[in-house]
Amino acid sequence: MSFPTVVVPVFNALAELDACLASLTRTLPRDVPVLIADDASSDPQVATLARAWCERSGGQARYVRREVNLGFPANCNAAFAETGDADVVLFNSDAVATPGWLAQIVRCAASDARIATITPWSNNAEICSFPRFLENNPAPAPADADRLAEAAASLPVHEYPELPTAVGFCMFVRRAALRQVGGFDAATFGRGYGEENDFCRRVAAMGWRNVLCDGAYVVHAGNASFGPLGQGPGGENLQRLLARWPDYHELVARFILADPLRPLRDRLAERLLQIERGGPQRDLFG
Repeated sequence: MSFPTVVVPVFNALAELDACLASLTRTLPRDVPVLIADDASSDPQVATLARAWCERSGGQARYVRREVNLGFPANCNAAFAETGDADVVLFNSDAVATPGWLAQIVRCAASDARIATITPWSNNAEICSFPRFLENNPAPAPADADRLAEAAASLPVHEYPELPTAVGFCMFVRRAALRQVGGFDAATFGRGYGEENDFCRRVAAMGWRNVLCDGAYVVHAGNASFGPLGQGPGGENLQRLLARWPDYHELVARFILADPLRPLRDRLAERLLQIERGGPQRDLFG
């Protein structure tokens, strides 16, 4: 199995980065390339932590630090350039991996060469949230998150349904799509928020697909990612997104009204109960 490069964009947030890297240590095969892209963090402990992690991880892990703070879109674009011809997964430092997550995403990508972006299930991923749609569900405890990942991976069929946009906390990006449409529009979206939504609409306009990997689950502990509704810091960026894609809100609203992921959420919940059956019944998500 050929793996993409996992890119971890970083700006401060030491505790979140520590948890993120620990989860990658636990869940990634040692031959998976990892690039930690530090956008000139002001906390010197970030570099210390990242360099030490790369040393422990062997030759497939690298740490780069920007000389000046570029903002999230430009930092990611630089990372795209630094990863050669590989597909990439942007894995935010406030995300926590579960066993098998990357293998499931790779299988999803292999199912259709026209898939440009992939987003897994998460507790906090807007349209890809589980168990409650569009909510910031509480992050499950580590053992419960692993059990949920097991449930998703063990479903007999994975559908990889279409999404109007990826959710950027954990986002596979195919290199061929990057070559065709370019990276994030840092000139328009500046410090960040809206760049991945714009990218997804650009690739969709060229015939690419943005999909959910319904076989993978990744915990999203924070609120750093820009959700598909465009709600977050930087209201001007939302207006820039809508100026370029006037039908964006309607597209997402129609998706929400139709809720095509509901049968998949129900199926995952049922599978999770099957795995839990025989033990004490409890609410894994609060």
